[in-house]
Amino acid sequence: MIQYLKSSDKNNFFLLAGPCVIEGEQMAMDIAGNINEITSKLDIPYVFKGSYKKANRSRIDSFTGIGDIKALEILRKVKETYNIPVVTDIHTETEASLAADYVDILQIPAFLCRQTDLLVAAAKTGKMVNIKKGQFLSPEAMEHAVKKVIDAGNNQVAITERGTTFGYTDLIVDYRGIPTMQKLGVPVILDATHSLQQPNQPAGVTGGRPDLIETIARAGIAVGVDGLFIETHPEPSKAKSDGANMLPLHQLPELLDRLSEIRAAINRF
Repeated sequence: MIQYLKSSDKNNFFLLAGPCVIEGEQMAMDIAGNINEITSKLDIPYVFKGSYKKANRSRIDSFTGIGDIKALEILRKVKETYNIPVVTDIHTETEASLAADYVDILQIPAFLCRQTDLLVAAAKTGKMVNIKKGQFLSPEAMEHAVKKVIDAGNNQVAITERGTTFGYTDLIVDYRGIPTMQKLGVPVILDATHSLQQPNQPAGVTGGRPDLIETIARAGIAVGVDGLFIETHPEPSKAKSDGANMLPLHQLPELLDRLSEIRAAINRF
């Protein structure tokens, strides 16, 4: 899988992108097809992202999913239809073995990145494991999370930077952490959408700053990040999860085009 992520002839970044959560088959297929067409033109290795269920919710009545197997089958259909890898979040050891039958990459949510049993269970599936860095951890501390996966017999592992807690309701990206984590010898991904979340809002719904997605992504590409993670939706205001920090799908083509130009310029130095 890591070879696929590095397969661009232009030495381009790779992209994990899609909706926060699978809301339905047609929605997932439309988003995947749209992004796959864009990334193919720009020679950006693409992985479709969609959570088959959401466990970390602000309120008990928040949307969690359309049903585990139903959503996982949609992820498999995306994979087979467009011949692209897919990634989804897992939250327990049982979920690791369940999701591994449908997807190519298992993603560990930031709040769970220190859960040893979960990391080991994900590693033992043989699938690539993408560990999101906890908002509460230093870049250096991610060495231990990576080592747990490798020591469990799986060297297909990546780290995703998604911002560090800055006060009670904001996050900040410390770009020094990208080269620091790259020294661990694994791909480092920058989550340009969750890094702009504004959690713990009074209404119990997470806020965000989607107007700054391009700023975060441009800086990451300039620093030399290996990949980008972007959640996107045709109508973020109607999204059933994390709409406040998602990129409108129609803005993605121009953004990726500009980011590819930045990467090309960086590659010349």
